[in-house]
Formats: sequence, structure tokens, C-alpha cells
Amino acid sequence: MTTAEKPSGIVWRRRREAAAKHWHEFAMNKAGLSGLIFLGVITLLAVLLPVISDESGLDVTKATGGSLEGPSGEFWLGTDIDGRSVLLMTFWGARVSLLVGFSAAFLSVFIGAVIGIAAAHFGGWVSGLLLRFTDFFLVLPSLVLAVALAAVLDQGTMTVIVAIGVTAWPSTARLVRAQTLTIESRPYIERSKALGGGHLHIIGKHVLPGVMPLVLANTTLVVGNAVIADATLAFLGVGNANTVSWGAMLEVALNNGAISKGAWWNLLPPGIAIVVVVLAFTLVGRALETVLNPRLKGRHS
Repeated sequence: MTTAEKPSGIVWRRRREAAAKHWHEFAMNKAGLSGLIFLGVITLLAVLLPVISDESGLDVTKATGGSLEGPSGEFWLGTDIDGRSVLLMTFWGARVSLLVGFSAAFLSVFIGAVIGIAAAHFGGWVSGLLLRFTDFFLVLPSLVLAVALAAVLDQGTMTVIVAIGVTAWPSTARLVRAQTLTIESRPYIERSKALGGGHLHIIGKHVLPGVMPLVLANTTLVVGNAVIADATLAFLGVGNANTVSWGAMLEVALNNGAISKGAWWNLLPPGIAIVVVVLAFTLVGRALETVLNPRLKGRHS
């Protein structure tokens, strides 16, 4: 028997073919593909920024510009109240905002996926307990809870990530639970149980492969929400004051009277950056939903 004829080889071959088909369908969605390309460029730029730029320009003691200088040949987007380049701060702010967005989203999706799968698979009192726990977090205002967590914990980027991640998972848990219930109602799950398949086998071999596409599509949307939450917390002054992020830039500009002084270049770059990045994540997420959700394919065709 050749490797291609083995059951495991057939499974992986079918998964590769399905992935190639999904990628082709995704590439046909121009909005989603444009969003993915933009996010790829921004992420690559953020990763390579220490190589192509000098972080010392963020230090107020080393700033070379005047206070709230308008855009010029030397400072394309002007300077802030401390004479730092707004363009440089916007680029470096992308590192913190994207780091928080990705990390908080992955933490949130991980918690939601674990709780959603456990609630659907085990049922009974386990499901009841997890659903009540989920409902408790659903009725609490997530922003207020995140502010409270960030305020009582030590200030830092990790605190913001934890504050967003542990408050944004309930919607993912509900979504994953519904998908898991759909998968476990299929006949092959009953056959697997009849043949002696345990919990780990059923979850690892059957539930996870069926849930992961939905989780992937949901993650892209959660990242955009996490970026907004990070900017909101920083704007409210909850976070690490020593790091430059888009929300922190808006908070500093507001506190220093950039609006009353007409320094629009202090407000628009970080604000536009937040809007464009969140829009790109939304486009990618909606495109993935269209590709991975059979019900949406017919609706958008």
C-alpha cells in the first residue's frame, strides 16, 4: 500500500485540496484579498521597523522638531507637542497596536473555543455551568470590565492583552458551541462513539477540524475589535504610558489641546490608521466567512 493510499494520507490530501479550493475562492473576493495584502504589508513593516527606523526618535529628550510643527519636508506629518515626528510615532504605534490586537484576539478565541467545545461536547451539568459562566460575562459591559482589570493590575502591554482577552471571549464561545453541536449531531460521530472513540479522539479528530475554519474566520474579526479596545483603553489613560500606540497618541493629543490649536496632523494619522486596519480585518473576516460558510456562498454568488 502506497503512502497516498493510506487513510491518513487520503485525509491530508483531501485537506490540502480543500485548502487550495478555499484559497482560490478567497482570492476571487477582491475586497478580502485587498485587506489581506494591506495587513500583510503593515505587519511586515511593523516587524522590520527596528531595522529600517530609529526608535530613539520616540524619546522626548532626543526630539529634533518644534512643538506642534505642521507637515513639512522634514516632518511629513508634522510633530507632536514634544517635537517628535508624528509619522514615526504612527509607524511605531502599529507595533504595539497590532501586538495587542493579535495577542488579545488569540487569547480570547482560545478561551471561547475551549469553553464552547466543552459545553457542547460534554453537555449535562458541565454545559449548564459553562453557559451560566458565559452569560455572566455577556451581560457585563466588556469595556468597563476591561478598564477595571487594567486599573487593578500592573500597567503594561501584557495587562492590556489580558484585560481584553478575558472579557471578549463569550461571543466566540457561543459561536463555537453552536458549530460543535451541529458537528456532533452527524452520524459519523455516533459511529465513532460506538467503536469506542473517547472524548479526546472525537474532539481532536472530528470536532476540531470542523470548528477550526469558523474559528479562523472569527479570529480576524476579533483582532479588529481588539485593536479598537486597545485604542479605547489607551485613550482613557489605562495602559502603559511609556509605550507609543495609536490610542495613546490620541490621548496625548487631546490632553495637550491639539484640537483647540488646530493641529489636525496630531489626530488624523492615528485615527485613520485605526479605521483602516480595522476595516482591513473586517474585509478579510467577511471574505473568510463567505468562503467557509456554505450558507453565505449562495447569498453572495
